[in-house]
Amino acid sequence: VQLVESGGGSVQAGGSLRLSCAASGYTVSRYCMGWFRQAPGKEREGVATIDSGSRTSYADSVKGRFTISKDNAENTLYLQMNSLKPDDTGMYYCAARVVPFCRSPRSADFSYWGQGTQVTVSS
Repeated sequence: VQLVESGGGSVQAGGSLRLSCAASGYTVSRYCMGWFRQAPGKEREGVATIDSGSRTSYADSVKGRFTISKDNAENTLYLQMNSLKPDDTGMYYCAARVVPFCRSPRSADFSYWGQGTQVTVSS
């Protein structure tokens, strides 16, 4: 299984970015997937998840600003990030489980991880 993130970069506050996670050896339509982030000196935190039925869940800090989605034909997971804030700065990771439902998973529940893509938001 390989997960490859892309789309990170540097933006000013209020800007937008779209992260992508291309999966190989894994079928995104069948399982729970998620996005996590880690800021320097902080623990990794969950940002959003999406299950096999495309039901989504978000951290309170990103609700209304971020949207997780997947394209089953492209076998790719996305994270659309709007109204970005400096607090959104960090390394963003795509993660995948081997069960279809998410049910508020912890990071330890995810079996596969991408290498991460950096997001930097300046004020």
